[in-house]
Amino acid sequence: MSVKDKDAYTRLNFLHQAAHLILNQCPNNQALVRFYCHTQRSIAKRLVLRHDPSVKRTICKRCSALLVPGISCTIRQRKKNRPVTVIRCVTCGLTKRFENRRDYQVWSEHSEAQLQHQTLTKEPVAPQTSCDVSQTSKQTETPRDTVVQS
Repeated sequence: MSVKDKDAYTRLNFLHQAAHLILNQCPNNQALVRFYCHTQRSIAKRLVLRHDPSVKRTICKRCSALLVPGISCTIRQRKKNRPVTVIRCVTCGLTKRFENRRDYQVWSEHSEAQLQHQTLTKEPVAPQTSCDVSQTSKQTETPRDTVVQS
């Protein structure tokens, strides 16, 4: 990670912590919290930085609200075919569903996801063909200024 990325991640971390602090101290100030979370998402998008999945789960995709149980979202456990956790944003009503399995791990927590465990494979590169202008089909052009007489 370069110094530039470290500064950007520090800024994202600050915005996320500031949003949590404001929401815990003054739950009525949802607009400022949404602004901080929206700024956090736009910075990450502009600089092409990836959020940790735990951070992604705490921000609403639709309205950029910080999802804190009991304040800005409701959490329910549902068990239809398989057990799921349903998180519903109070602000916009967006619903997120996450599976509840004992053996489930987010990909970033797998050992294969770590860079030192991944192997690089050489993929065959397609041969580049040179595009010769003389071989391309020539189109007949008619001047626009000429008038066809009948």
